[in-house]
Amino acid sequence: MKHRFLLALLGAFSLLLSSCASVKVSDYANTKPKFDMKQYFNGKLLAHGVVQDRSGKVTRQMVVNMTATWQGDTLTLDEDFVYSDGKKEKRVWTIKKNGDRYTGTAGDVVGEGVGEASGNAFNWRYVLALNVDGSVYNLDFDDWMWQIDDKVMINRAEFSKFGFKLGEVIISFTKL
Repeated sequence: MKHRFLLALLGAFSLLLSSCASVKVSDYANTKPKFDMKQYFNGKLLAHGVVQDRSGKVTRQMVVNMTATWQGDTLTLDEDFVYSDGKKEKRVWTIKKNGDRYTGTAGDVVGEGVGEASGNAFNWRYVLALNVDGSVYNLDFDDWMWQIDDKVMINRAEFSKFGFKLGEVIISFTKL
């Protein structure tokens, strides 16, 4: 009886540990089309998205107009957000390309974001200083993008604090 209990406990523990394994950008190495930030993020883009709380309830909708320009291996990504509640935000990223790896900064990003591309995927991690009613919260973003074709990219970003998931942002990008 004890032996069965220990085996069941070991099985449950193994299942718990395997559920903690995370997806790696290299898992997408053989997917197509190959993500090329210089090609995709170049010129005008339009994005539509939603913000969900941790239960999955949509709390906000947004439209984002973007202009992407390159100077050598440095991208300036100028984003203008308009939310369903009328609030507007602007974020300007400066992103440097080094092979399939990227680093970037923006005015409301704490420190430097780091990213990596493989196959059709791009994973971007950064800390966003989010202003909510005059209080600033530093949230960890784990941002995944998958290029669908030469015009469309899907983005899912999970945001958390102290390792606890608070919600997700889902965005569809269209290159104009």
